[in-house]
Amino acid sequence: MPAVKPQVHLLSISPQGEAIAAMAARICYSPSGFEELKQKVEREPQDEFLKGVINTGHLSVIEHINFTFGVEGVSRVLLAQLTRHRIASYSVQSQRYVSKAKGLNYILPPKIAALGEDAIKEYERQMQTMHSWYKEWQEKLEKGEGGNEDARFVLPNAAETKLVVTMNARELLHFFTLRCCNRAQWEIHFMADEMLKICKEKMPAVFAKAGPACLRGACPEGKRTCGKIQEVRKKYLKED
Repeated sequence: MPAVKPQVHLLSISPQGEAIAAMAARICYSPSGFEELKQKVEREPQDEFLKGVINTGHLSVIEHINFTFGVEGVSRVLLAQLTRHRIASYSVQSQRYVSKAKGLNYILPPKIAALGEDAIKEYERQMQTMHSWYKEWQEKLEKGEGGNEDARFVLPNAAETKLVVTMNARELLHFFTLRCCNRAQWEIHFMADEMLKICKEKMPAVFAKAGPACLRGACPEGKRTCGKIQEVRKKYLKED
């Protein structure tokens, strides 16, 4: 029953996504047909054009770009937050069909880890106890998914889950605005940062200014601000 850490994997990305977004933007204002626009897009770099389009707020064109990520080593706590982002597609490892009888991977919160070895051992014992409750209920209930279905009710929010998530680039910008904020919960903040690193590497023109809202203006958190706006801007707007 090991503690596990989040991992984010890029599974797929829209082929020629930036070119498609550029064509989508150009067709809105050009009398040209698609063949002519395609040749123009293929002939010239589109980075600066796309940056300009995004800066004007014409974001519908980047909805044609999709990213699919595989995420593991995250908790059901994170899952509850993630699925609040409704313009996305999710496939999540089932606690009904996937038995945890052989072992329960779990997430160790950093603040508990920071308390020291005794706190970590106490937390591990609690995980082991809940896992033993789970196995006891499995034995009392019918075998297979029928037993898992009700035994899972005693599993902790710390239980690891795995998932696949697909978002378009516009929704990712919104996701990063909320979840890269210092006030976001630590686990989804870490996941968002990892996703943003991948997006910036793959499509720098689209995600050049992606990150928390304070990169583009005043902190929207008001009195709840972290007070570290300059530090945050240095982190997310640094030159690669």
